[in-house]
Amino acid sequence: MDTYIPRRLVVAAAVAASALFGTACSAAESATPTATSDVVEKPTTPTSAEPTPERERLPYTISFGGDVHFEGVLRNRLNADPKTALGPIAKVLGASDLAMVNLETAITTGGTPAPGKQFTFRAPATALTALKAAGVDVASMANNHGMDYMQGGLADSLAAIKRSKFPVVGIGGNEDEAYKPWRTTVNGNRVAIIGATQVLDAEFIQAWTATDRQGGLASAKNEARLLQEVRKARKNSDTVIVHLHWGTELQKCPNEAQRALAPKLIAAGADVVVGGHAHILLGSGYLRNGYVNYGMGNFAFYNWGPDTGRTGVLTLTINGRKVLKDRWTPATIQGGVPVPVAAAGRQQAVANWKALRGCAGLAATPS
Repeated sequence: MDTYIPRRLVVAAAVAASALFGTACSAAESATPTATSDVVEKPTTPTSAEPTPERERLPYTISFGGDVHFEGVLRNRLNADPKTALGPIAKVLGASDLAMVNLETAITTGGTPAPGKQFTFRAPATALTALKAAGVDVASMANNHGMDYMQGGLADSLAAIKRSKFPVVGIGGNEDEAYKPWRTTVNGNRVAIIGATQVLDAEFIQAWTATDRQGGLASAKNEARLLQEVRKARKNSDTVIVHLHWGTELQKCPNEAQRALAPKLIAAGADVVVGGHAHILLGSGYLRNGYVNYGMGNFAFYNWGPDTGRTGVLTLTINGRKVLKDRWTPATIQGGVPVPVAAAGRQQAVANWKALRGCAGLAATPS
């Protein structure tokens, strides 16, 4: 099994490789170290690259958090200081080469609330500032709250994304834009990340789904379109990641729709499938030659309880198509934000997380 090499050493190796093979090395910036991670440097901007020889590619890390919005107490934190809005978990996210969350809100201060919808979430554009400051590199807005303020809110969201230059997947001005992967290159690995939602309220499916004639969300209900995008990304990527909004609220095991879609995505060429929606943690592990997470739970959320307040960061070490290692950094939601579990309770929290794969049909090691 390959060994993860800290990003600071990778940069030196990449410079040497550039001289030999004429490839370009992207600029990097330092991230804050944590007790559980090596000091790493994050790539600053996405880069494209021609296919690279195997010997040039080195392992990288990507961390995932769950559902994020900025309602209630979180709005107060955002208004006070966007750069510290996500609290201490930023050190965990920032220590990885890449980090991703599900942004479960419209980015607007206007728009019209979805008619008849019980819960509608929105946040100002500083929400994107908060994510970036917390070490998040890309977010998905393909979820059942991404268009809570309908087409007016969508227009505001897309404009805010464009102004901020913060990468967001799963949403767009048309179908192609919504399904389009975000691409970056890390340690010689060409990474493609696609976002889509399997959860949409029945009355909003037509109005919220992106088509060639209207903006909206990338829908996983259109399996053929999603699988087509995965196959397309497979052709010119070393790692293909699909981020999904899926599952049944408060159901501890994956539902039939999740179990049916996951193997199809792996067969189409996805190496990692990660998602959430259930408000609680679900199992993670290996499925065939890929890695699947069925539920990341809440992450930065305005309410929480004994189960819905359990959260954490999933960090994968990857080289090309191989997920070499998974690591769980457990946390609990306190004051709306995830706070890493103290050392005394960490071992039990990790054991509890590993036990979740029991009903998920996933393995602790690749098959």
